[in-house]
Amino acid sequence: MASLELNHRERQVLAAVIRSYVETAEPAGSRTVSRRFGLGVSPATIRNTMSDLEEKGFLFHPHTSAGRIPTDKAYRVYVDELMKVSPLDRAQSERLSAEITQGTATLESILRRAAQSLGVLTQELGVALGPRLDDTILSRLELVRLSSERLMLVLSLRGGAVRTIFIEVRGVIGDDALAEVQIVLNERLAGLTLSAIRATLGERLRDTGATTGGTELLNIFLQEGDQLFDMPSPSEGDSVVLGQASVLADQPEFATGDRLRSVIELTETRTELAQLLRSRKQSAGVQITIGSEHGAALPAGLTVVTAEYTAGSLQGVIGVIGPTRMPYEKIISLVSHTSSLVTELLDG
Repeated sequence: MASLELNHRERQVLAAVIRSYVETAEPAGSRTVSRRFGLGVSPATIRNTMSDLEEKGFLFHPHTSAGRIPTDKAYRVYVDELMKVSPLDRAQSERLSAEITQGTATLESILRRAAQSLGVLTQELGVALGPRLDDTILSRLELVRLSSERLMLVLSLRGGAVRTIFIEVRGVIGDDALAEVQIVLNERLAGLTLSAIRATLGERLRDTGATTGGTELLNIFLQEGDQLFDMPSPSEGDSVVLGQASVLADQPEFATGDRLRSVIELTETRTELAQLLRSRKQSAGVQITIGSEHGAALPAGLTVVTAEYTAGSLQGVIGVIGPTRMPYEKIISLVSHTSSLVTELLDG
């Protein structure tokens, strides 16, 4: 562990430098640290300690400033061991709840409102990843007659999504047979994922005891089940929901057009971002990846903070993207609380 390299004083000074830089966006000098954080040692001692931290790779020294700036390595130690997560205050909790619960209760709309609200409260880029539709649970289905030779299958999926599929039939299928098949399909398929339905459809529709008309329609489901219950997920990029990238424009890190442009390009293509977020699923608690830990998946100097939400068997992540210089204590609380709210809404 990187922190094993640090003694007590170095840990104190490192935490103070990070807090100073997060709050001011200015390199922290020894006098500033001494004055603001009351570490009980002289500025000269702090200066020497900062030099030691620089030699160990936790700080670096911009040539235009006498102060020092934390490295990715420093933020990692801070997040893992030095900081204390701030409890979410009641006003923020109530605001999040109010903004996320208003409006329609579909999965897409909930994620959109959550990413937007989280971005505004944190002043970072809010981001959410939708679940794969193949893992979606069928809540109920309905068969609607459009003509004597055409039916519409309406699939209501857990989380609020609805999909419609048209079915061509041969010969006349009476209303009684249509109602009979709808009951059988709901009894035997509701509560299963779409992938499970496709895998077990033949077994589940065996020995239904349906009437002749009902059996003919059920045979269509047996023959075409792979297509009828195949909900192709959107492209990886389309499964990403984003808040407003413009909130990052006020951050000093994005004062230059090139830095902000790189983030905007990321939000426009989204494919690499979707792959990065998809890899964070099925992990308990809040996940934080910092700067160079992303490799080439993100532009340099960014942190991603996410937490998993669930809805039955569905899983996704929600969180924020911002500069490595972010108030981690506050953001972790907001991301964790938002993921819990989204889970409650979807499960409810």
